Amino acid sequence: MDVFCTKRFFKEYNNFLSNKSYRSVNDLLYNYLFDKNVSDVLSGTKLNGSCPIPYVKKRLGGRGGFRLYYIVVPDKEKVYLLYIHPKSGSLGADNINDETKALLYKEGLECMNNNDLLTIQFDSINNILSFEIKS
Repeated sequence: MDVFCTKRFFKEYNNFLSNKSYRSVNDLLYNYLFDKNVSDVLSGTKLNGSCPIPYVKKRLGGRGGFRLYYIVVPDKEKVYLLYIHPKSGSLGADNINDETKALLYKEGLECMNNNDLLTIQFDSINNILSFEIKS
């Protein structure tokens, strides 16, 4: 399974790494996304009903953890991370509203169409996710 993200997601992720209380985001994302089948990442709440390209909201790290928003293209085994936010702590927030969810979805589809994405892989030497501009 290939994992990509938008620049918005990348910016949020980097903000969490600089905050000691959110560094678990790296492990949570790795455990959820890597060495998995595409069917494993369809376990969240589907925000666009029975659409063949699901838009999913997933809780990571339990009740006070993070909320991850992403698009899955099952037949191509690709996942596109759109947004992540913590539920608690100094950067914590309630769930995003419907307008923001729609904006993120539209933005994600545009990034997919324009190939304006970053590829995410796991760097096992440094034990961290690595990001590179998709070519």
